[in-house]
Amino acid sequence: MTLFEQLAFGVLLLSSLLCLFRISRGPTAPDRAVAIDILGTLVVGFCCIMALWTGREFYVNIAIAWALISFVATLALAKYLEGRPYDA
Repeated sequence: MTLFEQLAFGVLLLSSLLCLFRISRGPTAPDRAVAIDILGTLVVGFCCIMALWTGREFYVNIAIAWALISFVATLALAKYLEGRPYDA
């Protein structure tokens, strides 16, 4: 593992811990929703670092799938918090 990969992994880990703190202590539901969205983005970052570290490209495929699912989930959560129905 190179120094860049170690540094990136450390930054992502620290950011994840801060997001988990915001999810558990967030004063409002939108604060928690934003923290969950950021945590999803950090998981994509972890997958990309793992792809660099191991040299296996299926981690990038996992990252792309996770990003798409996280995007759709964030939209659904935002609609739910707004009180609107899930229309097409």
